[in-house]
Formats: sequence, C-alpha cells, structure tokens
Amino acid sequence: MKIKSIEPVKLAIPPRPGRPRDGATVARRREWRRDHEVANPMSKYPHVKARRSLYAPKWGTVFCKVTAEDGTWGLGMSPFNQPVATLIRDHLGPQLVGHPALATERLWDMMTRMTKPYGAVGLPSCAVSAVDLALWDLKGKVLGQPVYTLLGGPAHESIFCYATGNDTDWHLELGFEACKLSCPYGPVDGLRGMDENERLVAGARELLGPDKELMLDTWMAFDVEYTVRLAERLRPYKLRWIEDPLSPDDWNSWIALRQRLPWQTIASGEHWFLPETFAFVLSQRLVDIIQPDVTWCGGITAAQKIVHLAEAAGIQTVLHSAGGNPYGQHFTYAMPSTPWAEFYIGSDPGVPLAEANHLPGMALPDKHGRLQPSDAPGFGLEIKEEWLVPFFA
Repeated sequence: MKIKSIEPVKLAIPPRPGRPRDGATVARRREWRRDHEVANPMSKYPHVKARRSLYAPKWGTVFCKVTAEDGTWGLGMSPFNQPVATLIRDHLGPQLVGHPALATERLWDMMTRMTKPYGAVGLPSCAVSAVDLALWDLKGKVLGQPVYTLLGGPAHESIFCYATGNDTDWHLELGFEACKLSCPYGPVDGLRGMDENERLVAGARELLGPDKELMLDTWMAFDVEYTVRLAERLRPYKLRWIEDPLSPDDWNSWIALRQRLPWQTIASGEHWFLPETFAFVLSQRLVDIIQPDVTWCGGITAAQKIVHLAEAAGIQTVLHSAGGNPYGQHFTYAMPSTPWAEFYIGSDPGVPLAEANHLPGMALPDKHGRLQPSDAPGFGLEIKEEWLVPFFA
C-alpha cells in the first residue's frame, strides 16, 4: 500500500452539545501563568520580560494528514504551524507520495536526509515529527492495532503522570503525586529574584510534604553560575531535578555545569532534536534525564532511537509533555525506561481536566494521577475526517 497524499491541515472541531467543556465549571482563580512572570531566554529585555507571549511567534499547532491508496488516513501534529506546514507542503510531502505507507523507518530516513541541506534540526525536525506521527497513526489503523502495541506492547500497568504548573494546591487536589514548578526569576533579577524562587519552592515543598516529588523548570533562562548558586540554595527542598537551565546549544556551559554541580540531578532535552544530538549528550553524560518531545524531535521513529541510546547509557527518559498528547502517551506506555509522563495542566484551578482543551479520544489522568492510553487503532484519536480543513485554503 502506497502513500496517496500528505498535506498540512487545521483541526476545526464543531461545538459538541452535552460534552463537559460546553457546561464549563466556574474557575476558582486564574491559572498561575496568566498573571505571573516565568523566567526565559528573553528576560534580560525589559519590554518583553513580563510574558513569553510578548515575543513568542503566534504560530500555534499544525496537523499533518497522510492518506494511503485505500483511503485510510493518519494524523500527526507539531507546533510552529506556518513554517512547518510550508515544509510539509512544499518539500516533505511531495517527496514521500508514492512510497510504501507502512515503511516508517525508510520514510523517516528519507525525510531527515532531505532536510540536511537547510539544517535538519529545529523547524525541519518538527515537520518530520508531524509526518512521522501521521504515518504511525496510519499504520495502526491499517493493522487494527494501537500504536503502543506496534511498539512492543505495554511496558507499564499504567502511566505515572506529574503535573506541571505553579498551582500546586490544585494539582494535589486533582490527585497528582509529583509536581513541577515554573521558575519565575533568573540572573537579571539578582538576589531578590533568587529569594523569590526559593520562597516559591519552599511553599510548594510545604504543600507536598516529604513524600511527594518536586521539580523545577527553568526554561533556558540561566547561566552556569546562577544555576549552581540557586541549586545550592534549594538543596534543603530535595528537588527531584532541575530542568533546562542553560541554552540548549551552549555545549561548553553544559560541560561546565556537570563538572560544577555533580550532585544535582539535571534534566533536559525538549529543545534538542534528532538522535545525533542526544547521542552526543549521552556520550558526555551531560544530563541525568533526557526529555525529547515526540512532536519536535523527529516523531516516534526518532524517539525510539533516542530512548534506546539512553537505555544503553543507563539514563532514564521522561518525555516532554508526554501525558498531554496521545503520541507521547502511547510511546511512554510502550517503553520500559520511560517511567513518568509530564501533564501540563494549563487550565484554571477548579476546572476539571475533562473540561480543558484536549484532543478528542485522548486519555486523561485519573484521581491518582495515572492514565492508560486508548486501545483503539492508531493513537485512538476520535477525530472525524470532515473536521480536517486545508491549512493553505
């Protein structure tokens, strides 16, 4: 069976009367991120310091639809929609049409090789991810199996999810047993900012108690010196890990941080792409936990290669945002060395998870913070074909 078409699309879900989100619960308060600063690489510039949204591109998500000769179709997704959609429409899609639809390894290899002239990492990797995920969804539908079965079957009874965000009281009420904070301040904020960061972590640890895990996401906002000083300050609060402290491309600083901070668990990887990058990181043991994102790093096919490299190095994988999309859920469920999944809450405290904006058919964590992916063919998305509209209309 061969590929008939590959096209970028938008998802236009019609109103669904009677569904929980249509009778939305009144929130207790606004989500933390909507009113508070989060440290980021642009924090040194006052005109955009207060919000990432002041400088981030307004691109959103793009979906990719791959259709086989018999009419079966699969759906993938990735961020950074217009540039990624252009790559799919103008380059990747035309080159793959007519090739065997189930040959995921071959197709992935073709895509990563054809993007090398303009750089296979970054936006091209996101485009490869969207196509690859659609191909795996298609494969599951053709074979009548969930993707996690195609990857070897369940490796866990269920997936342990940790909550990301700073509404820790609400996350505990939802049943999560581990929480990750977003760090508000960085080097430009001096000692006052460091004091505030410690106050945030101390308050979360008090809420969680000693028997629940706590992590801190610093989103590429620090340098080596600040990371070391803050880690020493936060040592009494027993952080499970500090995440993404440095620029993802500053290899010398990653090496220096590992030398200066050998005792602190460091996690990173959402802004690294393709197996070659992770091979270098793992060979140098620059981090203790890697965090690729299947919608960015090159898709399921790339993530398989990355996690097997990590297994051989004795390093765990905890995918970025894996609990919040069916692609990450299926991959995590099937891999023995992916013990946790991140679930970014993103909705206001008091609003049940069922009312948040999730893809139809996607599993949600239960009252104990655990989930099992859909066992429907492919990724189990409950999306009708008529909801998919051309991206470039």
